Amino acid sequence: MDLNFNRLLKREMQWLYNNRCHRHNRRYTEHPNCFHWDKEHNKLPQTCPMTERVGFLDIEASNLKADFGYIISYCIKKENGKILEYILSPKEIRNYHFDKHLIEKLCNDIIKFDRIIVYWGKNWRFDIPFVRSRAIFWNVDFPGYKELYVTDVWNDVKSKLCLHRSRLADACNFLDIPAKTHPLKPMIWMKALAGDKKSLKYILQHNREDVISLEKVWRVLEKYDNLGKSSI
Repeated sequence: MDLNFNRLLKREMQWLYNNRCHRHNRRYTEHPNCFHWDKEHNKLPQTCPMTERVGFLDIEASNLKADFGYIISYCIKKENGKILEYILSPKEIRNYHFDKHLIEKLCNDIIKFDRIIVYWGKNWRFDIPFVRSRAIFWNVDFPGYKELYVTDVWNDVKSKLCLHRSRLADACNFLDIPAKTHPLKPMIWMKALAGDKKSLKYILQHNREDVISLEKVWRVLEKYDNLGKSSI
């Protein structure tokens, strides 16, 4: 994979010239593939201006609007890494505590990243506004303006590809990426909202699959996207 120097800032090119890869001790400008390998395996030093802690976020909620619903589960997948996750317990639902603890944990997890990647999830859409709304409802501190950045892969699917629909499942199908092996079914959804433990576990697995497939779609399309500084 090549480095597109046309998209790099001066300080980024200087850093690539002045730093060397771990495997061959050659400048990153000479070994761009090693730069991508070191980045993928978390070998880049913190001084690298192109190093961002990236997380892929997806939530499952009981309603499309935060004043009539609550978050059932969330997953934030670390780039090339593990998934931070939480699913409501039957007790939290039946005691009407709903997503209070979940929101506290989510807001604590989200600040571990510099950039959050979503699908139809930035402002004016779903995931980020829903989480922010529930955080305000529970009086939990949610990241403020410019505290971290957000990228919505829906924009890339809609603008860079030409598909009949722009859902994540359709993008995965087009790109031959496995997805939705645990599709949400009405009875499973209703049982989960009633606090059924087995159904809640099923929803969490569905949630995991979404962030895994989201990262894979992003891998295909990221080279066509000029990462901006759009605030969460």
